[in-house]
Amino acid sequence: MTGLRELKKERTRRAISEAAIALFLEHGFDRVSVADVAAAAEVSKPTLFSYFPSKEDLVVHRFADHQDQAAEVVRTRLPGEPVLDALLRDFLAGLTRRDPVTGLNDHPAVLAFTALVQGTPSLGARVGEYVARAERSLADALHEVPDLPGPRTLTAPLLAAQATATQRVLALHNWRRIQDGRTADDLHAEAAGDATRAFDLLAHGYGPTPGSGPTPATGPTPATGSGATG
Repeated sequence: MTGLRELKKERTRRAISEAAIALFLEHGFDRVSVADVAAAAEVSKPTLFSYFPSKEDLVVHRFADHQDQAAEVVRTRLPGEPVLDALLRDFLAGLTRRDPVTGLNDHPAVLAFTALVQGTPSLGARVGEYVARAERSLADALHEVPDLPGPRTLTAPLLAAQATATQRVLALHNWRRIQDGRTADDLHAEAAGDATRAFDLLAHGYGPTPGSGPTPATGPTPATGSGATG
């Protein structure tokens, strides 16, 4: 059970972050100082920095909740379930519940938050650090897969990089289409189809479609084999 002290710290952390994001959305990230945030949250600057190491972390700490998600999916997947199938299943579930990390969420607050991150270079760079950590976490989990094909010291980071990039591109593509006027409900089936095709490309490569001509001679892709695709 979470103790009273921990609950109080979490409430303080959430209040600081919410005050910061409200100010950033209203005035712009670069026009709001840490002192402004501390005053709005009614805490001192040292207290603020004890919860958030940098100004950027006031916003992008939300991405930390997803750093180990893909790795956890791999480690807890169903018996015999291929890695890519498990990652796709998790992404499709996120689309269904409109998880903001999938880009398929049209709530005004979520759209404004994403626009803030996308439109602020320093925030984008900080998010990149979280994405890199998520990729390393996934690579560690893939390294534990018993039947991962090829030399796992290469296959694991390659597949982690490909899967992480795929999820990021899909999410950004969904967000941009919603920015263009689509609704999450209208876009859901299309987004699910896009995700399925994207993971199929990871599993089977980028050769021509059946009947379109001979397949060029290529080496094996890192996502093939029983450990990745079944």
